[in-house]
Amino acid sequence: MVKEGTVELPSPGTPAALPILKEFLNQRDAAHTGTDSVHVDDDSHIYEPEYLSGYHSLKEKIHNRIESHDKFFSLEFFPPRTKGGAVNLLARFDRMREGDPLFCDVTWHPAGNPGGDTETSSLTIAGAALNYCGLETMLHMTCCSMSRVEITRHLKRAKDVGLRNILALRGDPPNSADDWVPPEDGFSYATDLVHHIRKEFGDYFVICVAGYPTGHPEATSYEDDLKYLKQKVDAGADFIITQLFFKSETFIKFVRDCRALGMTCPIIPGLMPIQSYDSLRHIVKLSKLDVPQEIMDVVTPLKDNDEAIRNYGIHQMVTLIKELFDADMAPGIHFYTLNREVSTTAILKQLGLWAATPRRPLPWRMAANHKRSGEDVRPIFWASRPKAYVYRTQHWDEFPNGRWGSSESPAFGELKDYYLFYLKSKSSKEQLLAMWGETLESEQDVWDVFHAYLTNTKNKAGQKVTKVPWNDDELSDETAFLREKLGEFNKRGILTINSQPNVNGASSEDPIVGWGMPGGYVYQKAYLEFFTCKENIDALLNVLPLFPRINYHIINRDGSADFSNCHKHRPIAVTWGAFPGTEIIQPTIVDPQSFKAWKDEAFDLWEAEWGKLYSEGSQSSEIISHITSNYYLVNLVDNDYPKETCLWDVLEAMFAWRKLKEERLEESEKVKLQVSAQ
Repeated sequence: MVKEGTVELPSPGTPAALPILKEFLNQRDAAHTGTDSVHVDDDSHIYEPEYLSGYHSLKEKIHNRIESHDKFFSLEFFPPRTKGGAVNLLARFDRMREGDPLFCDVTWHPAGNPGGDTETSSLTIAGAALNYCGLETMLHMTCCSMSRVEITRHLKRAKDVGLRNILALRGDPPNSADDWVPPEDGFSYATDLVHHIRKEFGDYFVICVAGYPTGHPEATSYEDDLKYLKQKVDAGADFIITQLFFKSETFIKFVRDCRALGMTCPIIPGLMPIQSYDSLRHIVKLSKLDVPQEIMDVVTPLKDNDEAIRNYGIHQMVTLIKELFDADMAPGIHFYTLNREVSTTAILKQLGLWAATPRRPLPWRMAANHKRSGEDVRPIFWASRPKAYVYRTQHWDEFPNGRWGSSESPAFGELKDYYLFYLKSKSSKEQLLAMWGETLESEQDVWDVFHAYLTNTKNKAGQKVTKVPWNDDELSDETAFLREKLGEFNKRGILTINSQPNVNGASSEDPIVGWGMPGGYVYQKAYLEFFTCKENIDALLNVLPLFPRINYHIINRDGSADFSNCHKHRPIAVTWGAFPGTEIIQPTIVDPQSFKAWKDEAFDLWEAEWGKLYSEGSQSSEIISHITSNYYLVNLVDNDYPKETCLWDVLEAMFAWRKLKEERLEESEKVKLQVSAQ
């Protein structure tokens, strides 16, 4: 008999095994219907996540999804007009990314300096989506108002920030002038722009072009417009996204007509959920489309009820997309979101396209920039500030991978630009004051804010604390494992900014601690990072020798006090995973050199994010300044991950040592007084 676990299976040579083998073969053959045979040694059948197999272009991703019949969705956004709007849009990117879109695109607005470096420019927003939100991103580019030199300059800037996808458009002439002529040395049509991109940049950019299922409004005929579309494809376009439409048969006919003319590239339907009566009228006016009468008959009586129209729009869009999928004519869906998310998210969830439990390739969010495609390890210190880490390492030519190697890594860039919109808190000053205290009267008030944040309770003003300067988001589910202990110690002045529980062989598919490819096991050492006062540090340094399984690093703001038992140039793995068919993956480490770079940022956040809320010289401001100048930053790693962590024992021992020292000091003072009295 062959034993597998506690279940006994018949040996393959026995008659009892034959029904089992036949059933297995039948199931295998059913799973590969349409193939002549199954080659188990063919690499194409081995699941290999993108983070292990290198960079994949958007063109490759689309083709892979088409071949696997795995429907996808993508999202369009436009740049906001204000800096605050840019902050809000990035927050929306973060939320929408949880649904696992294949890509997003950002429109090009000639009137808003789209190629500039302001927070609201098209190029800045697209670069932020790519690098700081981890979204595969495509940048729109219109050519009707620019010379070749200007276009090339913008494309070079797009390349510099890591963008590799362009939606090539002619764009609307200035003021919709009927007598418009292109600028000298400019382009008349999107076809010219596609030619130019291919000539100047080769295959670096994946190029998308627009298709019009009912014909371009300025085209002489539907048939002529199809011919122009084929010219764009022949010039080098990789795929097509259509203008919006309202009936499935419109798109189905369009695709068949394109195929008849020899266009074989992917064609993705562009759709806009009906969200309000006014927005529908505005978009239809701009796109010069006719809305089917049956839709207007429903929407018009509801024109003053946005919620009812939105619900109808969700139903209408779900029905339309199901018809496209049933006809097997759409590989995925592109949504014109109008920078809104409620309707689009609801539609995706009804269709089953929204990732209910998004797969985490690594414990931290990967940047979508192709330059970082080999990056698979980071210091744990930036776990709650991944955008800051990306910013500080953006100039690196090579990114750590594998086992990181020597910690003499490339220098980290400075982070003084807290005003940069992708690092800004999503909360207003008033909201932050309500959470962190309109006024502070003592250090205990600061400790209480941390306690409220970590225990998910209200502060003394009755306000929930949902963020701190080191984490602009609510606590992760993983932290809930530690919530009770963290709350207890933060109340006593152990101000935690990073932590993780020990994990010993959890499934890689675990909804809370899981990451990586299916069928694997993940491990992590208990980790704690916190600020605390000098008196606690003095006690901590005395008790740490009692805990040889602990690695520690303790440092003050200017680095004049620096204590550690870690090797100077050797990182410590704190998270790793074992997966089928791969080497061990080690995505997070504790590294002495990186910790010194991180401590500058960690200390600066006290004053840059919290202290600045109060007037200079006020008691509240002075309390924050005192903490910044006098507290220490500590990280502790418990290396014995299979056992229950001893980190809490370390902290209790620290408090016990401090109390004992204070008691002895009091006794000594009493003795001195008695002697002097005699």
